[in-house]
Amino acid sequence: MAWTQAEVRELKEGRYILIDEQPCKILSISTSKPGKHGEAKARIEAVGVFDGSKRSIVHPVKHRVQVPQMDKRKAQVLSMSGEEVQLMDLETFETFHLRVTEEQKGTLKVGGETLYVSSMGMRKIFDL
Repeated sequence: MAWTQAEVRELKEGRYILIDEQPCKILSISTSKPGKHGEAKARIEAVGVFDGSKRSIVHPVKHRVQVPQMDKRKAQVLSMSGEEVQLMDLETFETFHLRVTEEQKGTLKVGGETLYVSSMGMRKIFDL
């Protein structure tokens, strides 16, 4: 299973949540007071880990939401060409290609190590 469940009140800034089937990092959580016949609501502002788009949701604080399992792993840089880098996982020795930004190109070097994050079948070089 690529996710677990948690109540909204258990979530914290900097952690992760699934919104629209996309793993998102929580930027802020604001809660409202309970109404006359209702319960307190929480507004969660988050940004997609893999697509970078901002998302927000509103749920009661007792509502259960999906929390993705984020796997941070080490990889060795095997080669770099254009917008892609070839990496090898240092535990499983699996090789794969990932797209890189200009900033990431400057910090990566062939033979060096980097961190990447993997979740729900998607991978991305981890931004520190």
